[in-house]
Parts: sequence; C-alpha cells; structure tokens
Amino acid sequence: MQITFSAAALPKSGAIVIPVFESGPKPKAYADLDKATEGALERAVKAADFKGKKEKALDIVAPSGVANSRIILLGAGDSKSFTALDAEALGGAAAARLLGCADKTGIIAVTGLSAKAVAADELSARIAIGARMKCYRFDKYRTKEKKEDKPVLTKITIATTSTKAKEVYADLEKISDGVFLTRDLVSEPANILFPDSFAKRCQELEKLGVKVKVLGETEMKKLGMGSLLGVGYGSDKESKLVAMEWMGGKKGEAPVAFVGKGVTFDTGGISLKPAPGMEDMKWDMGGAGAVTGAMASLAGRKAKANVVGVIGLVENMPDGKAQRPGDVVTSMSGQTIEVLNTDAEGRLVLADALWWTQETYKPKTVIDLATLTGAIIVALAHEFAGVFTKDDKLAKQLDAAGDASGDKLWRMPLTKAHDEMIKSEIADMQNIGGKGGGSSTAAAFLGRFIKEGVSWAHLDIAGMAWNTKDKPTCPKGGSGFGVRLLDEFIRTHHEG
Repeated sequence: MQITFSAAALPKSGAIVIPVFESGPKPKAYADLDKATEGALERAVKAADFKGKKEKALDIVAPSGVANSRIILLGAGDSKSFTALDAEALGGAAAARLLGCADKTGIIAVTGLSAKAVAADELSARIAIGARMKCYRFDKYRTKEKKEDKPVLTKITIATTSTKAKEVYADLEKISDGVFLTRDLVSEPANILFPDSFAKRCQELEKLGVKVKVLGETEMKKLGMGSLLGVGYGSDKESKLVAMEWMGGKKGEAPVAFVGKGVTFDTGGISLKPAPGMEDMKWDMGGAGAVTGAMASLAGRKAKANVVGVIGLVENMPDGKAQRPGDVVTSMSGQTIEVLNTDAEGRLVLADALWWTQETYKPKTVIDLATLTGAIIVALAHEFAGVFTKDDKLAKQLDAAGDASGDKLWRMPLTKAHDEMIKSEIADMQNIGGKGGGSSTAAAFLGRFIKEGVSWAHLDIAGMAWNTKDKPTCPKGGSGFGVRLLDEFIRTHHEG
C-alpha cells in the first residue's frame, strides 16, 4: 500500500475519511465539505445522531456538491484520553473503510485534528502507519480469488499540514517492514518455510547490513548441541542455527541478544498432537519470526545499538529416527535432559540456542521469544504474552515497552518451586513438570541454561503470534507480535 502525505486541497474524487472527536473543533475538511455539500454533513450527523464515539462511523454516499464517491465520518472518541496507539487504531479503522470502497485511492483528512497527548506530527504519522498495517494481506497462494473479493485500493493520502509527519512516518515504516516480514514468515506453509529456506530468508537481511551466520547439523554436532538436534531427528529437513548481527552501537560493547524458537512445523513428534488444529503448527516458529523481523526493523532504521538475533530452526516429525519419550540427551552446556514428552520440544531447541548465544557473544541481556506452551493461553487468553524473569528492572522495562508498542505483556511467576518440578530421576532435569504451572516450569527449564550474571527474560507468545480475528491494525492471521516490542525496548534502553 502506498502512503503519501499532502497539504494540498482535498482531491475531488475518491473516498474521504474524516476522523471526528466527541468534543472540540472538527477538522478543517469537515467544515470545507459541509460547505461544499450545502450542509449535507451536518444534516446527516443530526439525522444519525452521530457523536464521534470510537468505532462508530457515518457513511455519506455520493454526496451532492462534490465529485467524491463518499464521505466517511469516523468516530475517534475522547480527544483528552487519545493516545498514539489510539491514533494507529484510528488509521486502521479508516483503512478498513477505504478497503471496502470501489476506489483505487483514498484520503484520510486530519488537517486541524488535535489530541491533548499526541503531537500533531506524530498524530498524522501514527494514523498513517495504522492504515498501512491494516492493509497487509498474505494472498500469494490465491489463484482464483474473485475480482470483487480483491480490494482495489492502492494508495492512501494523509491530508495534513504537519511539516514533520512524513519524517516521523519514515521511521515507523521501517518498523512496520519488520512486522510485515514476521507476518509473512508466520503465514508461510511448512512445505515452503522449513529450516533451510527460513535460513535463506534471514540471509536476505544482509542487504540491510546485517551479518548472518548459519550453522548446519555438522557444526552443531561438533558443538555438542544434542538438545536442539534431538528435536529434528525425525525430519528429513536439516536443522539450522542462524545468528543475525547488527552492530550499530559502540564498538566492543556487549550486545543485547534476542533468541527465538523456530519449530517450522510441530507434529508433537512421537508424542503426536491430535489431528484437529495441527495445521496451525506452521506458526510454531513465531518466536524466530519475531526475532528476524526485529532485526530487520533495527537494521532498517539504523539503530544505534549492538544487537544479535539467534534462532534455532527445526522440524518436529514422527519417524523411525525420531527421539522417543524417555530418551536422554546431552545439551551443549553439558547438562543432561530426560525427554518425557517430545511435544515439549521448543525448550529443547532454546536450551542449546541460549547457551551458544552466551558462549559466542557474551551478551549483557538475553530475551527469548517462543510459542512455548498452551498453558499460557489458558492463563492469559489471546490478550497478553507472558513474561518470566527474576530481574525486576528488566521486567519493568519490557512491560513499559509493551505498553508503548501495543505488544502487551503480563508478568508470570518463576520460583524455586517451579524449578523443583523439573527434577529428573535419571538426568539433570526433565523437559516437563507436573500437570500444573506448565508455562512456569517451561520457563524454569530455560533458566537452567542462563549463565550467572546475565539479565534474562523469557516471553511466551503462544497466544499472540496468530490472530484468530481481525484487530485494529492487523487482519486475521500472522500478527507480527514481538517486533515492535523489541524495537521499542532497544530504542528506549539501549540507544543513545
């Protein structure tokens, strides 16, 4: 979708969306068009009792006095409590209305629109990025889609007199590029996106200045990554470990590390999942997708920070070579793991990826992301990702980044009791705990692979990587969750 900014007079064709607050002066476009239509807008507002409430809209089709196909008044809610994220949601709602029209171009008129807590330049830019995010479509495999089902909209113009809105938008656009990359990766079917092809997608980031290193099974065997490799034994797809380096900060400064679970398809292995819904397991690489998208965003906007993104890529399949429940594997750290359930595989992948990351890069902070447990969905539904950490400062920083970015987090317990639940009778640990506290015992397992003195947080994003319904700035499907969160965390705490 092409997004442009213009301070010129409103076009005399196409659909126009005019955001309207519940109180305060209406945007300039409202007064101009009401005059041009000889009071049609005011009459329509009174007839429909339209008051500008959030999520309410008034559609005036083919108004007399102008050549525009329609004028859409869109409720923006209370201007006093209006935030930057509200502006994005407003832009998404406007885009949704324009996508439903028959016009190739659309206008969102925000000249004169003002909110107490959002500067004018940012307001216009946020509305624009919300519109762009909403227009995302993953339709590359649709070959027989009816013409009437395809949106014809190709361009949205933000009508504004803000002088720096375009500059603010340019920065946000780079972040949304990363979100789109993650949505693409999460949406791909597993016969297209598997460890090797995923690694090749990561190598495409080299054009942004990211240094990419790919380890195959031979290299990982030499390093002793028995935990990660064991997950992929049942697949004919070779497992990979990918490291993406962006060193935009001070030379020699220890980086921040993001580590992602990349199970490109998860059957559960020998502990086979039920057939209904198994097709969803193509997005069990959502953590790796988020890390890849975040690295693209940081490199795209030339972030002044040292960041590495490491992803463990495997396919978990049942086969004669697959690991069995009861097997014992040795991780790169030297710790042994009794595998009681082969469907608790993500933590096995992360165990070696986390250890290798610390050994290789000596990061000061490590954040891992994974679609790790169904238990987190039971606890938090599809509203929050769970954050597990013993570092209170890091927890607060991530929570603030979640609030600012819209990628919401909720802190979950991680205690000695949870660590006790993964003790094994024959190995250093087992890969599952008891029936309760599944998300916390999974986090406790990962904590066994974090070195002393390293600040670490685990994000369980199982309920957030995929949208089961449309959201304000994201259609149904891959959400891109985590990209904006990680970018905001780096921007606020590790740049400048």
